[in-house]
Amino acid sequence: MPEKKRRVPKRIAQTVLNSLKGGVVPRIGLPYITVGRKDEIAALLHDVDIIAEGGASFRFIVGRYGSGKSFLLQTIRNYVMDKNFVVVDGDLSPERRLQGTKGQGLAIYRELIQNLSTKTRPEGGALTLILDRWINSVQTQVAQETGLNDADPKFEQEVDKKIYAVISNLNELVHGFDFAKLLNMYYHAYMADDDETKSKVIKWFRGEYTHKTEAKKELGVSVIISDDDWYEYLKLFAFFFRQAGYSGLMVMIDELVNIFKIPNSISRQYNYEKILTMYNDTLQGKAKYLGIIMAGTPQAVEDRRRGVYSYEALRSRLAEGKFAQDGARDMYAPVIKLEPLTAEEMLVLTEKLADMHAGLYGYERAITDNDLAKFIKIEYARIGADTNITPREIIRDFIELLDIVWQNPKAKIEDLLNSEQFSYAKSEAVSDNKDDDYTEFTI
Repeated sequence: MPEKKRRVPKRIAQTVLNSLKGGVVPRIGLPYITVGRKDEIAALLHDVDIIAEGGASFRFIVGRYGSGKSFLLQTIRNYVMDKNFVVVDGDLSPERRLQGTKGQGLAIYRELIQNLSTKTRPEGGALTLILDRWINSVQTQVAQETGLNDADPKFEQEVDKKIYAVISNLNELVHGFDFAKLLNMYYHAYMADDDETKSKVIKWFRGEYTHKTEAKKELGVSVIISDDDWYEYLKLFAFFFRQAGYSGLMVMIDELVNIFKIPNSISRQYNYEKILTMYNDTLQGKAKYLGIIMAGTPQAVEDRRRGVYSYEALRSRLAEGKFAQDGARDMYAPVIKLEPLTAEEMLVLTEKLADMHAGLYGYERAITDNDLAKFIKIEYARIGADTNITPREIIRDFIELLDIVWQNPKAKIEDLLNSEQFSYAKSEAVSDNKDDDYTEFTI
C-alpha cells in the first residue's frame, strides 16, 4: 500500500509557502518539508544527548547562502524543544556582535533572551513563564512530600528551603551570587503578588539596565549584565534551567558573516576571541548543560584574512583533518560543512511542496511526476549548478511556478517549462557581498 500523505493544516501550509517564497525559513511546519541532511541532524542530536547528561558542545554549520543553514538550525531548534530544552536563537548584525564597545555584545544577548523559547512557548519570550513554572513546581513538590497546604505557615518555610537549595548551587559560578540574589528576589515578589518587582527583575535578566546606579536604585544590586560578561550569564541560565526541570540550554547564532564584515581588524579579533572563549569553555567542561551552534558561509569561516580562520588559535582547533574528503566526512568534527542537496532530494521536496500547495488552495494536484522531474532537470542544467545551486533558489522558482498555474488555469505546466520566459532565480549570495567600506584587490 502506498504511504498515506500527511494532511498539512492550512495555517501551517500558508506560513511555510509564504516564508519559502520570500526566501526565509519558517519557524513552524518544518517536519512536513524536511529532506536530506540525515547525517548532519544525527551528529547534532548526538550532541543533545551529551548536553542533557551535563556536558556541553560547540558546532559550526558552514554552507553557502541559501544552502539550508538556517533550515537546519530551525529543524534542530524544534527537535530540542521537544526534548525539553530551552532554546535561544539570534542573528548577528552590524548592531549585534559577540563583543563590542558600544553595546553590540549586549544587543545580541538581548536578542537571544527575547527569543528564549520552550515547547509550550515556541514563539519566544518564555523567561517569565519558566520562572513562574519553576516556583509552581517547587510548591507542588513540597505539597506532595509534606502533605502541607499553602495556608500552613510551615509550607512557605519548606518551599523557601527548596528554592534556596537551587539558588545556592549557583553561587559557585562566576556572577552566580548576583544571579541567585535576583532569583530570590523574583521568588519573594511572586509569593507576594508584587508584579512591579517581578517586572524589574525580568528587566535585569533581559539586560535592559544600562547603568549600575539605575539597577541599584530599583533593585538594590550594583551589578548589571554588560558587553563583556553576557556570555557568563548564559552559562548561569543553562545551569539554572537544569535545576528548574529542563534538559539544558541550546544557543543558536546565525549570520557569522557580520563579524567577517567588520572593517576594523582589532574589533574582528575581539569577536573571534569571544568565540574561542565559548569554544574552550564547552570542550574543557567549564560549561554544563549548554550547547552552542553558530552558522556562517564558507568565506566567513575559512577566509584566512578576515574569517574565523584569521584567528590562529581558532583555525588550529577547527581546520579539517587530513583524512576528511567528499563522501567520508567526520560528522563529529566541530565544523559541519553542508553538502548541496542532491537532485533526488530536491525532487522529493518539490513533490511535498506541490501537495502542500494543492491542499492549501483546495485543488487536485495537476503537476505530474514527469513535470517535477523536468523542472529539476532544467534547474540542474544551469552552468555550474552542481556547485552553485542552492535549495532557496529552486524552491522560490517552484513555488512561483505553482502560483502561476493556480492563478492561470489555462496555463500548462509543460508550456511554462518549455517557454523561453522561464528563467530561474538568480543566486544572490548576499552574505558574501563586500561593503564599500574597505578596499579589496585581487592579484
